[in-house]
Amino acid sequence: MKKPRRTHDGAFKARVDLESVKGEKTNAQIASEYGVHTNHIGQWKKHFLKELPSLFSDTRKREEKENEAYIT
Repeated sequence: MKKPRRTHDGAFKARVDLESVKGEKTNAQIASEYGVHTNHIGQWKKHFLKELPSLFSDTRKREEKENEAYIT
């Protein structure tokens, strides 16, 4: 019997990403502490570092407004 697939919210991923970016622990240590696979940590960290510069740019706000226009 298969286990149900787990989903993790953004806050959980952010906590794991911050642990990984700090570099105080290995991905294996973080994975065992949070109960996730090391591959997930690597994927989340890659996405986190890719999106980090856009957090402080005006283009992100522009894109959000465009997305809101499509939704409404």
